[in-house]
Amino acid sequence: MGLGLLASKAMRPTASRLLNFQNPNNLLLRTIVSKPELRKPEPAAAQPEAPLVDLSPRTPVGGARVHFSNPEDAIEVFVDGFPVKIPKGFSVLQACEVAGVDIPRFCYHSRLSIAGNCRMCLVEVEKSPKPVASCAMPALPGMKIKTDTPVAKKAREGVMEFLLMNHPLDCPICDQGGECDLQDQSMAFGSDRGRFTDMKRSVVDKNLGPLVKTVMTRCIQCTRCVRFASEVAGVQDLGMLGRGSGEEIGTYVEKLMTSELSGNVIDICPVGALTSKPFAFKARNWELKGTETIDVTDAVGSNIRIDSRGPEVLRIVPRLNEDINEEWISDKTRFCYDGLKRQRLNDPMIRGPDGRFKPVNWGDALAVVAEAAHQVKPEEIVGISGKLSDAESMIVLKDFLNRMGSNNVWGEGISENTNADLRSGYIMNTSIAGLEKADAFLLVGTQPRVEAAMVNARIRKTVTSNHAKVGYVGPATDFNYDHQHLGTGPQTLVEIAEGRHPFSKIISNAKHPVIIVGAGIFERKDQDAIFAAIETIAKQGNVVRSDWNGLNVLLLHAAQAAALDLGLVPQSEKSLESAKFVYLMGADDTNIDKIPKDAFVVYQGHHGDKSVYRADVILPAAAFSEKEGTYENTEGCTQQTWPAVPTVGDSRDDWKIIRALSEVAGVRLPYDTIGGVRSRLRNVAPNLAQMDEREPAALPSSLRPTFTQKVDPTPFGVAVENFYMTDAITRASKIMAQCSAMLLKK
Repeated sequence: MGLGLLASKAMRPTASRLLNFQNPNNLLLRTIVSKPELRKPEPAAAQPEAPLVDLSPRTPVGGARVHFSNPEDAIEVFVDGFPVKIPKGFSVLQACEVAGVDIPRFCYHSRLSIAGNCRMCLVEVEKSPKPVASCAMPALPGMKIKTDTPVAKKAREGVMEFLLMNHPLDCPICDQGGECDLQDQSMAFGSDRGRFTDMKRSVVDKNLGPLVKTVMTRCIQCTRCVRFASEVAGVQDLGMLGRGSGEEIGTYVEKLMTSELSGNVIDICPVGALTSKPFAFKARNWELKGTETIDVTDAVGSNIRIDSRGPEVLRIVPRLNEDINEEWISDKTRFCYDGLKRQRLNDPMIRGPDGRFKPVNWGDALAVVAEAAHQVKPEEIVGISGKLSDAESMIVLKDFLNRMGSNNVWGEGISENTNADLRSGYIMNTSIAGLEKADAFLLVGTQPRVEAAMVNARIRKTVTSNHAKVGYVGPATDFNYDHQHLGTGPQTLVEIAEGRHPFSKIISNAKHPVIIVGAGIFERKDQDAIFAAIETIAKQGNVVRSDWNGLNVLLLHAAQAAALDLGLVPQSEKSLESAKFVYLMGADDTNIDKIPKDAFVVYQGHHGDKSVYRADVILPAAAFSEKEGTYENTEGCTQQTWPAVPTVGDSRDDWKIIRALSEVAGVRLPYDTIGGVRSRLRNVAPNLAQMDEREPAALPSSLRPTFTQKVDPTPFGVAVENFYMTDAITRASKIMAQCSAMLLKK
């Protein structure tokens, strides 16, 4: 029996006794109507007029823009009385966001499938008997949605009370504190007290590896991490176990989370269940200074925010950029930051007669370098820029060596046969976001999962949504989507070009075919013959046309695209072996065994890495987190780093060191500021002056001269041996060393 019915039965006798009480003086029970209009039942029953609704234009939540692919498919709904036009297929929650109303949610995420299991997004819909979950309800034409009614508020308050029922009161010791969705929404939509008095449940923590810390008692079973792992990362590592109060998230068997994108579950977890293990108990988020910059550990140029306190970088988190990395970043990008404070070079140093380095001041170090440069012939001077060099330092190095009479300057990962004349021959012409239109992929000598994790995530997204076919030519490797392994060497390309391979029909029948060539091919002697075969495949499959350019090169390093734009290509294969003066600007992956023993070697960089052991003079430089520099990513988009922390010790920006050296050497360069250097950049490569813009290649790569040379049957090699250790910063990182030891065990 309901409480309301019980209350009404209890009240009835009392009411009858009151009515039967015969007291002529009791006038309290008489109905007295003083106004004539209240005697009429119709006006008395009339509802008060609804308040006027503000129909002025509203800003969508987060400044989002709505794209109508077909204007005829637009439908109109009413959110709190405000009319809003949305595309057909939008959910009620998305309609509310377009109307500028932020609906609370825990399980819903715009890039994941809809689960509808947290029930926090309940709203009232006219003619619906009860509140509906707005994330899972499609918006229908003319639908009237109410987000601020007592019913909706009561429903959210109830849901929040259930969520907090088993949630521990860990906020003072929880790393999510201050940026926790549960904290924010319980303050905004929850009650001021709870009615649960029993024992809270507890859950055993899971070991997901060296990167993600788990406190599973805090988990609210929103399943965001499960959906991210299976849909975006492409690994079936996480799942839901148990039922009812015994429900928990974990791994089916005791194993680590092996994805290269595993750190993103930290960002999408709305509570403190999944947090950063290296960042644990280091700082509160309100103590940190955020600096928006870009990542340089690969050629993608992911947009990131560096959070620092004082002189130390404490964490790196992603920034939203739909064209490049969406809102994800790789684990290498996220966790390499501790390498920025280890093995750093602080002071200029000169190697003494005993073979040991001794610190000196800048004037003495530059004087020694200038004197050594003048004692050799101009053609014996060589300069090599490293993987992490910015465009400003590369153009200044090139100008300095040119003034010294040498043109032997190149970037790491670029061989003498590399064709830098046509930009379309070394950038991603389709663009990273453009890969989502593809319906067939041919990957040649590239393993995008380790070379460019964010490009691989786009390919996986395309394969799952468009059912695109993927063909791969190269050594056996691990993909997280369906693919066909066509072969290991260039001979397979020749078969496809001649139409003798079944995959040639797939490319020919595709509407938007894409060919992605790995930059490791630049190191091969037969790269021209390989590109000739690829050009033939592209011509036969109509890969390059006026409305589509599907012929791409996936670069490996952050500096590679800008180095090719600036013409940093070696003149001769033997130039390093005959050099007497070698200037290594952050070049740590150059084969130093080729350098003659009597050569004078200058190392300019920020870490004591491989090349330091061969150097005669060390000049300390600033890392990417300490300077303002220009980088071009693999799709040809120019971006900029910004200084987040002060430089270490007595280090300086790369271009400033070479500018000072040019003056000491008597060949003074004609610019003193970074603005002057960028003016010089604009003259050499105008696209490097257009920040945050992608400059497409003007001429197609089909203009290359034809080659009749035969391909070398040697199979393609692996460009990246260890995903977690690819440059000086990641090799100095303790976290990356742990990942390499634990996650790459066979």
